Amino acid sequence: MHRHEGHDACHTGVGDMLARAETICRERGLQFTPLRRDVMEAVAEAGKAQGAYDIAEKLSARGKRVAPVSVYRALDFLMEQGLVHRIASRNAFIPCPHGHAPGEGVVFLICRTCGVVDEASSKALEDGLDRTLKRAGFTPAHSILEVEGDCGACRERRQDS
Repeated sequence: MHRHEGHDACHTGVGDMLARAETICRERGLQFTPLRRDVMEAVAEAGKAQGAYDIAEKLSARGKRVAPVSVYRALDFLMEQGLVHRIASRNAFIPCPHGHAPGEGVVFLICRTCGVVDEASSKALEDGLDRTLKRAGFTPAHSILEVEGDCGACRERRQDS
């Protein structure tokens, strides 16, 4: 299993993530509107998975009221472009600072103690899931795997206490 750097622990690279989003939109002929940019920036800066209402509140605090429905539309766009991920069990969003190979499965590792969300991918896990789905005669539209447990840092803190 290949692990990507934890999203929640990483505050650096917000500028890089915004630049990547701008480049992707330009290359695909899509508009990276001010609202989409603001939502991307809010997700990237957050330091933790956050919901659309939290993002709307943060953006509204800057002076102009932003409706949650507008934030959801921007998040849908950002997810379609592979720039953010939705953590279904939390109905919250995290940035994705790197691209994934076509069809690459992603597993979200969610710490139940500190809330950190890490990301991993595994060809073996993906192959096993594909075989299971094929045996069941099931064709997925998409799949999201989330595993809740304890991250290494929280486990070490408990052992040290």
